[in-house]
Amino acid sequence: MKTYRSLLLLVVCCMGVFAMAQKPEQPLPTKAQLAWHDLEFYWFIHFGPNTFTGKEWGHGDEPSEIFNPTELDTRQWARIAKASGAKGIILTAKHHDGFCLWPSEYSTHTVRESKWKNGRGDVVGDLAKACKEFGLKFGVYLSPWDRNHPKYGTAAYNDVYVNTMKELIRKYGPFFEFWWDGANGEGPNGKKQEYDFPRFEQTIRQLAPNTVVFSDIGPDVRWVGNEKGIAGETNWNYLDTAGFKRGVGSPPTDTLNQGNVNGANWIPAECDVSIRPGWFYHATEDDKVKSPEELFDLYLKSVGRGANFLLNVPPDQRGLIHEYDSASLVGFRKLLDENFKNDLVRGARAELHTTGSIFKRTKFSDGDPASFERINDFQNSRLWIKFNETKKVNCIVMQEAIQHGQHIISGEIELLNGSQPVKTIPFTTIGRKRIISFPAVEANAFNIIIKEAKSEPMISEVSAFLIDEKLVEKK
Repeated sequence: MKTYRSLLLLVVCCMGVFAMAQKPEQPLPTKAQLAWHDLEFYWFIHFGPNTFTGKEWGHGDEPSEIFNPTELDTRQWARIAKASGAKGIILTAKHHDGFCLWPSEYSTHTVRESKWKNGRGDVVGDLAKACKEFGLKFGVYLSPWDRNHPKYGTAAYNDVYVNTMKELIRKYGPFFEFWWDGANGEGPNGKKQEYDFPRFEQTIRQLAPNTVVFSDIGPDVRWVGNEKGIAGETNWNYLDTAGFKRGVGSPPTDTLNQGNVNGANWIPAECDVSIRPGWFYHATEDDKVKSPEELFDLYLKSVGRGANFLLNVPPDQRGLIHEYDSASLVGFRKLLDENFKNDLVRGARAELHTTGSIFKRTKFSDGDPASFERINDFQNSRLWIKFNETKKVNCIVMQEAIQHGQHIISGEIELLNGSQPVKTIPFTTIGRKRIISFPAVEANAFNIIIKEAKSEPMISEVSAFLIDEKLVEKK
């Protein structure tokens, strides 16, 4: 009996040492993060006193009466967002100036003190209803910096901020995303605030566990490191956050842009950019609205690199999306629909080629992102797609089954005409979606070859298109 117990103890100890020696599993996205990934494209709306003063960062001393849109119509916002292909809207419920777009109990600088609707208006409430009506997700930006609140710069302000979050979540939720930035400047008393972000996170997790939280370091979604709307061509959904803070003290911008290949957390990138040079509406920028073609290029460099595309569309002083912005957005949606409607892979022959073997496979060519092909021996394998005839092609789209992690480090696309390669295109990460466009070639087949991966690659979808040559990604 003693010998048996000794042997058992030895086995248990050996198993413990073996387990400790194993490489830990890489982090996986939560259910809420997977739902966020699937949204791909949604709006930001910057609106408030800055819309009427012409400023980008208000000082908090602007009189509340200045906020007085004459034709505010949140249903118009939602209708145009829907027409543009956006899946949701994130509203600046409170920017740095401290002005609240709802009648908050915790501030005296709100729509309640404005002339708009004689102080009985509620932009947040109106937009929440409009988003629900048009089938859009709704989220809020709530600036921790408040240049108006008298308690800013004191311990009591953290209580104010927590109560404000609770008020928004309980009154207008559920939100698909809660947006923080790291701005931290002086309050009206000349003091800066020590934000209690752990408490802020705990509050959201308790009240809104299905809401993803954005900031420089997440915890759920990260800033992409620029305000140009462009993710890194190499873009990992992993990020190391230990030792970093929001705002000053955040990871370097190139790290935010590319992620960390072996990062400890699943924190994907969100690409924020404005349709105009500024974030708030300025009449002087009416002739500087990004064109449909420019928006398409940004889509390729955000969604097409595995990130999400957050496009700011600021209402004007009427409280309406300007006609120039609307026209560009509808044109953008048209470009997306027209250029990605004919998938050349549908109906094509799809096979997995390994050393000495050929297997018919359809899971990566069936149009269902939930199915996927696991490539066990990727170093000796290739995905092979053959068209029923020679076709012009200039765009390949690939997707990983990210519910099981992100694995692919590098690979190449080999386009064939007959049995001869006509073009070889290297790529790095894939992630949620990778769109690679190039000058059109005649091809009757193409291979996807994985060169390097962290573990067994899992490809959920491969598509091919002939897009307008003018829309091929601009470097």
